[in-house]
Amino acid sequence: MDGKADLEVDCESQEIASIVYLALDVDKELQPDKVKRQMSVSDGKLSVHFEAVEARFLRASFSAFVDVLTLATKTVEEFGKGMEL
Repeated sequence: MDGKADLEVDCESQEIASIVYLALDVDKELQPDKVKRQMSVSDGKLSVHFEAVEARFLRASFSAFVDVLTLATKTVEEFGKGMEL
């Protein structure tokens, strides 16, 4: 794979990180033969590793992921107080 990127988001708690992870995990890559995404949660942080065959695929995947990540975190902040997994 040609392009690689890592993203780490501090969700402030393991519970919130897990909720965000579960929300985003169902959204699979549209071109899994061109882009690989691995996510994990540890110590209240969501870690994401991207690998792509070309920089343009990496950029598109990373950008789309950040958009849904932003939506998921805002939703949890607004409505997730006291939610249980």
